[in-house]
Amino acid sequence: MEHASITSREFVHNVSSAKRLADAGPVFITDRGKPAYVLLNIEEYRRITRTGESIVDLLTLPEAAGIEFEFEPMRIGARELEG
Repeated sequence: MEHASITSREFVHNVSSAKRLADAGPVFITDRGKPAYVLLNIEEYRRITRTGESIVDLLTLPEAAGIEFEFEPMRIGARELEG
């Protein structure tokens, strides 16, 4: 996929041009010569953020076998019972 790059100053002065560029692919907006933001059209954003799967489904995939993570148990609205 092709992408364009514009400065933040160019973006501020010509948003409509940046939007047209985003229809063809991601637009990298630079700040002081370094990429700072990416402008995407809504279809591309939805395509890359849609998984349709839950975290449980994703963690059962074979590729997830090597992923290590730590978590701390948490108690939500529960009291310890004395007994």
